[in-house]
Amino acid sequence: MRPRIVCVVGPTASGKTGFALELAARIDAEILSADSRQIYRGLDIGTAKPTVIERAHIRHHGFDLVEPDQYFDAARYRTMARAAIDDAHRRHKPIIVAGGTGLYIRVLLHDLCPAPPRAPALRAVLVRWAAAQGPPALHRRLALVDAPAAARIHVNDAMRIVRALEVALLSGRRLSDWQRDHAFAPGPFEALMVGLAVPPVTLDARIAARVDGMLARGWLTEVRTLHARGHADDAPVWRTLGYAQMRAVVEGRCTLAAARDATVLDTRRYAKRQRTWFRREPGVVWHDVERERGAVLDIATAFLHAPRIAKG
Repeated sequence: MRPRIVCVVGPTASGKTGFALELAARIDAEILSADSRQIYRGLDIGTAKPTVIERAHIRHHGFDLVEPDQYFDAARYRTMARAAIDDAHRRHKPIIVAGGTGLYIRVLLHDLCPAPPRAPALRAVLVRWAAAQGPPALHRRLALVDAPAAARIHVNDAMRIVRALEVALLSGRRLSDWQRDHAFAPGPFEALMVGLAVPPVTLDARIAARVDGMLARGWLTEVRTLHARGHADDAPVWRTLGYAQMRAVVEGRCTLAAARDATVLDTRRYAKRQRTWFRREPGVVWHDVERERGAVLDIATAFLHAPRIAKG
């Protein structure tokens, strides 16, 4: 029988962390992050990691795995995440997966898309183009080659732009086509997919309040510390929502008010892309947790604790 897990998904600021913490406390579970930025050490406030106190009470996995200038891909995430889940189940601990990185959820539950592997020589050329011309210029090239992929990838996300172009040039086939035709074969886990639905107007207000809260908790100081370490311009830290804007403040190139507004706008755009992604994912059932919180907690609890009947 496949182990059961609960996946709590949805856009940023939809309440995934709070819901996962409440469920974990109720059933004595552990939490696995599915956030591609929380894996980096030192990116704490700006990635909304659970607090030290919250992590002391409930065991978490998937945080602080690599330095802010190190590369970490979906394949590495899958290896780490599956190992964490297997370990928890050996200890008879339920696991709740919570996060907004759709690709991480997908590779955890299913096999990786069989697109061609990375080609170092070609990738080096594309990376140089991105550095010389800027990611938006490379994104315009991608739109000509693979419009569906370009629509899903942010204009400044150099890593994913390079990957999409790399696949198209290597295989003569669009990455979006590889992904579309990839069969979602049953994976190693039986998952309950809980989507947290928040009206866009409400979510926009939450995002603005969240950014303001991060600034009040010392986000700018966190960025100053990271800046002092001299990470390269293309390091993952500076491709994380809000960190490039706050870096501009530290360097005197932007006012805090302008950086704050730009961060809010970029986060709202990112949340829209997250909604689009998860609404296309099979198995996600959306809930208004403000109105249905108790019922959804009961559903998740029953799913993890229900008796299993072996098939034979």
